[in-house]
Amino acid sequence: MLVSPAYAQASGAGGGDVFVSLLPLVLIFIVFWFLLIRPQQQKMKQHKAMLEALKKGDQVLTGGGIVGKVTRLDPDGMVMVEIAQGVQVKVVKSTISDVLTKPAPAANENAGAPSGSAGPGAGGFLSRFFKR
Repeated sequence: MLVSPAYAQASGAGGGDVFVSLLPLVLIFIVFWFLLIRPQQQKMKQHKAMLEALKKGDQVLTGGGIVGKVTRLDPDGMVMVEIAQGVQVKVVKSTISDVLTKPAPAANENAGAPSGSAGPGAGGFLSRFFKR
């Protein structure tokens, strides 16, 4: 016979290998949760609260880039937005991406702040974690 028989190796400790092999997957899921899933859920919650607080007279920005003033809120999820004098469009409430507010006077907003500082809301993602 030209082919020799193959024998299976005896396995070592079988219980510990399963946990060790699943640990990287669990760690990857935890990283994804804190960096992607949780911030997205918070952003969706803030957007929903913003839409619920929407009222007549607010200046809004739609997802299509149209800026206008809310003239009517319908209970069926539609909003009437005036984009020019006498020109009103009906938009779906969920497509409103931001409520634009009138900026506060610069003298009151940055009183006592250094000239290079843009105020408490300025900065990027990491500025929330690292206070100046």
